Formats: sequence, structure tokens, C-alpha cells
Amino acid sequence: MYYLKFQGMKKILVLVMVACATSVFAINPSNYKAVYKLNDETTFNSLVRYLNADNVQAEQLKYVFELTENKLKSALNSDNEAAVDKVMLFNVGNAKYILSDSQYKKYLVVLNLSINNENDEFLTQK
Repeated sequence: MYYLKFQGMKKILVLVMVACATSVFAINPSNYKAVYKLNDETTFNSLVRYLNADNVQAEQLKYVFELTENKLKSALNSDNEAAVDKVMLFNVGNAKYILSDSQYKKYLVVLNLSINNENDEFLTQK
């Protein structure tokens, strides 16, 4: 009988711990500054040169980055982590469609380094 009570209490304790942990890890908009920087003209032009993208690819990427920024703002305002993940998949999926395989690999490296660099800067500022 005591074993059953202990198991029930154990489940409740785990549930409370999960609830507390998820409330602590709210979506942090500063983790997505790199996405906003993609729309910066200087950054965008540098990225296009690095990727060796043609004019059509550059126009398509610019459009995708603008859509990504708008969708990301909306997802962050609603504090919906699943929506933020979908926005990032939208960006990466469209970039994959627009770019060649080698360009896409370069883009992923730049995006990952930019996001990780933002996180490192944020941590070192504390």
C-alpha cells in the first residue's frame, strides 16, 4: 500500500518538476537575432557574395528572409515554441530549395555559427 502511494507521489513530483522547468525555459527572442540580421542590407549582400548566389537566388532569398522575420516576430509574440521551430524550418527549407547543395551547406554553416555566436555573446555579457 505504501509502495502505491510512493509511486503516485513520485509521478506528481516529476510532473511538478517538468512544469517548473518549462516555465523557466521560455522562448528567448535574443536567441534569434541572427535571423533578423539576415535582412540587414550589408549582411545580406555579404551572404550573397559568400554563397556566390546569382540575382534570381538573391531576390528569392531576400523574400524568404523577409517572410521569416515577419513569421518569427509573430511566433515570438505568441510565445509559441512550436511556431518558432516551424519558422526556422520554413527558412531552412526554402533556402534548400533556392540554393544548390554546396551553397546550402555554406548557408547552414553561416546560420549555425551566427546563432551560436549570438548565444556565446549573450552568455559572456552576464
